[in-house]
Amino acid sequence: MAGTFELFVDDDSQIRFRLVMPDGHVLAVSGQFADKQAAAAAIEEVRECAGTGLIQDVVPPRPGVVRASPQHPRYAVHRAPRRLNNLGAA
Repeated sequence: MAGTFELFVDDDSQIRFRLVMPDGHVLAVSGQFADKQAAAAAIEEVRECAGTGLIQDVVPPRPGVVRASPQHPRYAVHRAPRRLNNLGAA
């Protein structure tokens, strides 16, 4: 079963929506909208892009943890494939 988008009014009397899982857990809460139509339009945008969205890790590393930096394709080392000799060994 899919989650549910709920429209609600926050403490500042602004319209927001939240994505609620079938078990009742709130997965996400939106920013504020001036009216229900704007919130509904934002829900449609979320529905369109959420299924294909990529994950981007922007969490800073914990102190003492060193991350390997990805190689830039321009500077990556490219080696030619090895040719097999007569015995079939590399």
